[in-house]
Amino acid sequence: MGHSRCRAWARSANAASALCLLLASACTAHRPVPSSATPAPLDPIAELRRDIEAATHLRGVEQGVWGIVVQSLDRADRLFELNPRTLLVPASTAKLISVASAVDAVGWDYRFQTSLSVSGVIVDVEAAERSELGILKGDLLIRGSGDPSIGGRGGEDFSGWIDAIKSRGIRRIDGRVIGDDDALEEPRPALAWAWDDLGYTTGALFGALNFAENRTTVTVAPAGMAGQPAQLTGEPFAVGRPVINRVITGEPGSTQLIWPEQRPGEPAVSIAGSIPVGARPASLAIAVGNPTLWFASVLRSRLIAAGIPVTGPAADIDDLDRPLDPNEFAVIYVHRSKPLADIIKPLLKESINLYAEAVMRLNAPPEAFPTNDAALEGLRQRLTSWGLAPAGQQLVDGSGLSRRDVINTDTLVAVLRRMHDASGSSPWMAALPVAGVDGSLETRMRGTAAENNVRAKTGTMSNVRSLAGYVTTRDGERVAFATIVNNFEGIGADANQAIDAIAVRLAAFSRSTSGP
Repeated sequence: MGHSRCRAWARSANAASALCLLLASACTAHRPVPSSATPAPLDPIAELRRDIEAATHLRGVEQGVWGIVVQSLDRADRLFELNPRTLLVPASTAKLISVASAVDAVGWDYRFQTSLSVSGVIVDVEAAERSELGILKGDLLIRGSGDPSIGGRGGEDFSGWIDAIKSRGIRRIDGRVIGDDDALEEPRPALAWAWDDLGYTTGALFGALNFAENRTTVTVAPAGMAGQPAQLTGEPFAVGRPVINRVITGEPGSTQLIWPEQRPGEPAVSIAGSIPVGARPASLAIAVGNPTLWFASVLRSRLIAAGIPVTGPAADIDDLDRPLDPNEFAVIYVHRSKPLADIIKPLLKESINLYAEAVMRLNAPPEAFPTNDAALEGLRQRLTSWGLAPAGQQLVDGSGLSRRDVINTDTLVAVLRRMHDASGSSPWMAALPVAGVDGSLETRMRGTAAENNVRAKTGTMSNVRSLAGYVTTRDGERVAFATIVNNFEGIGADANQAIDAIAVRLAAFSRSTSGP
């Protein structure tokens, strides 16, 4: 998903229930009036096609570029298509490709591994401190492999790590906590990520070590007088993330607007905007910057809080004065993530970009160093092996955050058909947001035939909206669909309304009767 200025529109239940009336009005406007008093009977599929076409002419989306494919899974016939091979920016529906290809590469049971090693020796302390058992005279080293879930949604915190350290008799560390991210290429933005996304959590960098989705919180409080700089405070262990305060205290009752900016050429993140005099402190989630240093910093802080003092600093292995000798370190703990089947649930439900980047990286062949480019090449080879035309997509990242990503709806539906599970019990089906129920579709299509029916991945960026997934018609027929609209003239709410109208119409479709 793009940053908060491009948030998906959330409708009330009353607005959702009006979708069919809105679509019916649009269909009437585009349908010829019969010359006779008795209208000719309408073919249900022809009427469905007219209604979907009419939705693309609703207010705010008439000038947009649409790509739509609706495919019956039970009868294997195409119910509707519009520009099915036109390459469009998919936004977060690209995550479907990342997940499907990664599962094919490593399987649902794959687990990321992160190891904890020590250098030096554990020595007994003086008798007066013998209750503390021992001191590690050396460094603590964490080697990562790209696990996105540690400390995040669906992941585990550091409690197991701290227990493992204590079980080795370590009660103090006279050394550093070092993050080793060399199993992957250095964290960096993917190709053509917008610079103004990078300060937001949606633009958080992915690396070999990630904690809490590489996000932290800054609290912004107003000063006592208008015109003065606001007061910023951050999490105490968020070292290595310089912050520039560009927030001004506004007049009482003025508009509050605060945002993060990772400006090109500046190592620090700027917190900009205005907060009025007398306002309550505001919390702002931001990306952490260097994920490796962030991981080591948080672990060091948690160790100290758990009663294990650490005398040395947190460090990124790339910033050390001299290279480490791997032979000096002994592994004392290996953390294994939850299986991929569990990791993809928050990935798709909540559309977490960092999770998608990590999962897409699993496409890299075992013999290749897992760069983004190697993973993308593995993804392309996998799609080709499935019989999908290479010209059907040009993806450059795993999350869909890049505007260089393009795909056609033909390809999306082909992947949906491949991954469909008729029982609905597969991890893939369980991870998709459900209309009116959860995830990024929780507030959409409530009070309609699509509620608790449509299972689909959303996509949201400025002037880009998409939805791809499954719906069961009124007859019980299972359908896969993909809808993308780019460059529409209205606001995002207009595009969501049109896309939802299509999904609702499909849920109400019957081959035996006409009309929704």
